[in-house]
Amino acid sequence: MTVYEQDSFDLRLEWGRDGVAELGPHCAVLIIVDVLVFATTVDIALGRGGRVLPLPWRDERAVEAARAAGAVLTRSGLAGIEGSRTGRTTPAADAAGGGWTLRPSSLVTLPEGTFLAISSPNGATLCAAAAKTGTTVLAGCLRNASAVAAAAVDIAGDAPVGIVPAGERWRDTPDRRLRPGIEEWLGAGAIAAAVTGRRAPSAEAELAAVTYRAVAGRVGELVAESVSGRELVAAGVPDDVALASDVDASRVVPVLVDGVFEDRR
Repeated sequence: MTVYEQDSFDLRLEWGRDGVAELGPHCAVLIIVDVLVFATTVDIALGRGGRVLPLPWRDERAVEAARAAGAVLTRSGLAGIEGSRTGRTTPAADAAGGGWTLRPSSLVTLPEGTFLAISSPNGATLCAAAAKTGTTVLAGCLRNASAVAAAAVDIAGDAPVGIVPAGERWRDTPDRRLRPGIEEWLGAGAIAAAVTGRRAPSAEAELAAVTYRAVAGRVGELVAESVSGRELVAAGVPDDVALASDVDASRVVPVLVDGVFEDRR
């Protein structure tokens, strides 16, 4: 045991890939939080009756496995924002490019039964990593915070629940190291605040819940003004920020079953 595992606490919280590695083996449930945008995209897709296969970022073997499973591969990056000359995208451009994307707003008309394979450097990659720890993996965001919190308690029983805000990446560093984002902190805090029956939250989980409660009435404003939110607005996709900020608009509970997200409801 190490202090990083937050042993003796039944609600735990830690960031990113290292947080998955530390908490996953010791928690009955691990909630991966990626508000902008992977977990929000999963919520929208499952709410439309779809399923989602999370893929590690830039893993060609995973892409081939997705094709073999019959999943529809979404385009890499946030609807072409990454690597585009202008850094901007539009719904019309998405449609012209053909197919679904990582953008949650691109999936609001997703046909029921669609099986998507989605790759992202944060949320999808962490979900795939969390599955390897043997824990039950849920995808959480602001939209489904209360529903996911209730499901986590139900699944875990008396065992610990872990929350992992995915964070973003610094794009101007060679190793693209973790950039903690306030949108993830708010999402993690909303879930932590909604978890009931936990005897002993860790300091990290308690602080996230306290932070969320203090600013619950300003979530939309804060997400829009965050670095991640402003990045998406500048890229021409403000609808995704609005969708991601709609607290408890959804009762979808994305649970990873044999590597695929399905709605537990």
